[in-house]
Amino acid sequence: MSENTNYKKLGVLAATSLVVGNMIGSGIFLLPASLAAFGGISIIGWIIASLGAISLAKVFSALSERYPQSGGPYIYARAGFGDFAGFLVAWGYWISVCATNAAITIAMLSYLQVFIPSLASSLMLSAAIGFAAVWGLSYVNIRGVYSAGIVQLITTLLKVIPLILVTVIGVFYIDWSHFKPFNLSGESDWEAILQTTSLTLFAFLGVECATIPAESIKDKQTIKRATVWGTIIAIIIYMGSSTVILGLLPAEELVNSSAPFADGAFTILGETGRKVVALGAVISTFGALNGWILMSGQIPLAAAKDKMFHRLFNDVNDKGSPAKGIIVSGILVTIFLMLQFDESLNKAFEFLILLSTLTVLIPYLFSSITYILMQKGKPQKGRALFIGGFAFLFSLFAIYGCGREVVFWGFLFLMASLPIYTLIKWKE
Repeated sequence: MSENTNYKKLGVLAATSLVVGNMIGSGIFLLPASLAAFGGISIIGWIIASLGAISLAKVFSALSERYPQSGGPYIYARAGFGDFAGFLVAWGYWISVCATNAAITIAMLSYLQVFIPSLASSLMLSAAIGFAAVWGLSYVNIRGVYSAGIVQLITTLLKVIPLILVTVIGVFYIDWSHFKPFNLSGESDWEAILQTTSLTLFAFLGVECATIPAESIKDKQTIKRATVWGTIIAIIIYMGSSTVILGLLPAEELVNSSAPFADGAFTILGETGRKVVALGAVISTFGALNGWILMSGQIPLAAAKDKMFHRLFNDVNDKGSPAKGIIVSGILVTIFLMLQFDESLNKAFEFLILLSTLTVLIPYLFSSITYILMQKGKPQKGRALFIGGFAFLFSLFAIYGCGREVVFWGFLFLMASLPIYTLIKWKE
C-alpha cells in the first residue's frame, strides 16, 4: 500500500460541493409532485426536516473534529459502540451506496430521454451510456480525490443554476391561490405535517459526506464548515424551489406531473425552460453519481485499515485513491444495473433501493449517540444533549418513514452479514 500523502487535498469549496452535490440528487426534481397533494402545509414539513438536518450537520461536524480519520459514520459508530457496530455500519453503508449509484444512473438515463428519445426503447444504448457513466466517473475517482472534487464542484454549480433560475424568476409568477386551502390532504394538520416531514427528510441523506474522506480534505475546520454550510445551502435551495413550484402550478396538475420542475419552468420560460431544467437534472444525477462513487471507495478503505474489511480495500495509489476498492464497488454497481435492466429482476432492485435508504440512516443513529457520549463531563453538555437527542429522534423518525416491511428486511439484511464478521474475527 502506498503511503504517499503529497497528493492535493480538497478545500472548502470542493468539500462543500461534495455535501451539496450528494444531497441534491434526482429526488428534488420529483418531490414537489409528491408534496402537492398536501398543499402549502408541506412547507412546515420542510422546516422540521431542515431542523433535523442541521442537528445532524452539527453532530457530524463535532465528531469530525474529535475523530479526524477518514470513514465518517463508520469511525464514529466504532468509537462509540465497538468493532461490531462499526462493521455493521461500514457493511450496510457500502452496499447501500453501490445500490444507490445504480439507481442514480437509472434516473440520469430517464432524464436523458428528453434529449435522446431512443433511450426509451433501446436497452443496449441505455446500458452502454449507463456503464460508461459509472466507469468513466470511477476512473475520475481513481485519479484521486482532488480530481473527483473538481468534477463535483463543477457539476454542483451547474446543477443548482436551473433550480435557482426557476426559483428566482418563478417568485414573480406565483399564484398565491394555489396555497389555499393550506392543507389539501383531507387529513388532520398533524397527520399532514408528519407525512410531509417523512417525505422531505430523505432529501437530506448525504449530510455526512464531507466526513468520510476526512484525510483527503485540507483540515478539520474545512470539514466542519463544509458539513454545516453544505447543509444550509441545500436547505435554502430545497425550500425555495419547492415553495415556488407549489405556487406556479395548481395542485391537481402538479400531483400528476412526472417532471414538476420542468413543467414549472415551462410556465415561465416555455420549451427552453423545460429543456434547461431537464439538462440540470441530468447534470444533477451525474454529479451525485460522482460524489457517491467517491464514498463507495472511502468507507471500505476506512474499515480495511482496521481489518474490518478485506485488505484489498486498503490499497491506496499514489493519488491517495483506494483504486481497487473503487473497482470492486464499480463491479457491484454494474451488477445492480443489470438487475434493473432485466425486467424480471427490477422489482428486486427497487426493493434493494428501499433497503439501501434504511442502511444509510442507521449510521445516523449511532453517530448521534456517539456525539452524546462525547459530551460526558463537559460544561456545555445540556445544549449538546439537545442537539444530539434531536438528531437521534430525527434519524429514528426517518427509519420509521421507511415502513415496517423495509425495516424488517433491513434488519435481516444487516444480520446476514454476521458470518462475514465472524470470518474476519476468526482470522485475527
